[in-house]
Parts: sequence; structure tokens; C-alpha cells
Amino acid sequence: MSALRPLDGVAVGDALPARSFVVDRAALVAYAGASTDHNAIHWSDRVAREVGLPGVIAHGMLTMGLASQVVAEWAGEPTAVLAYSTRFTRPVVVPDPGAATVEVTGAVRSVDVEARRCVVDLTVTCGGDTVLTKTRATVRLA
Repeated sequence: MSALRPLDGVAVGDALPARSFVVDRAALVAYAGASTDHNAIHWSDRVAREVGLPGVIAHGMLTMGLASQVVAEWAGEPTAVLAYSTRFTRPVVVPDPGAATVEVTGAVRSVDVEARRCVVDLTVTCGGDTVLTKTRATVRLA
């Protein structure tokens, strides 16, 4: 039995449920271990500032992955996301102590009834700043 979102009822302009993700230093450590990206800009404020960053930043692929999670959940399963692209515009600065909050919203851009697919555009922000732009996913529908 497929958990895919049915094509019926999906229309251009439909909003995906908005999601917020809290990203703290512990999340960065966990992501570094999983991704094997141990670049010091993701854990050392000193190193991050030496290379011109405002402080420790989240991994870009972590931010991208959080945004894609919104699409996968809306579609019903991760394999429904057939294509996914974005551009990184600003880093997600992760304070210590504290955390950054990544906000993700999205809407259906187009629907291809014959191919049973749709294209979704996402807006990804942190602290009111757009951190990913031109974020788009092609999604398979049931």
C-alpha cells in the first residue's frame, strides 16, 4: 500500500504545512558525525570568525535536508521526491548558547496530471533572512 499523496485534490497554489526546525550545536555535532563533515566552521566560533563568518554556521546540506523533509512528509514518503535543487544564499548562524530556527514554507507551483507529478517551491528562512533560494522539488503523486 502506497503512502503517496494522491494527485486528486492537489492544485497549483496549495500550501504545504509550514515547519520550524530548531538547530543547536548538538544538532551540528550529530550532523557532522553522520555526514563526516567535521569542518571547524561548524563547531568553532574562532575558526568561523577567522574565515569571515559571523560565528559557527550550520552545514548547508543540513539546512537543505531539513527543507526537503517538509516536501517528503507532504508527499507521503521520501522516495516521492524525484528531484530537488536549491541555492545557498546566507548561512544559518547557530549561537552558543541558544539555537537557530529554520522556517520552511512551500506551495505547489505546477501539476502534471499525465505524469502524476507536481513541482513544489519552498521558502526557507532563518531569523527573517532567506537562507535558501530557488528551492524546488519535483514530486511523484499517487
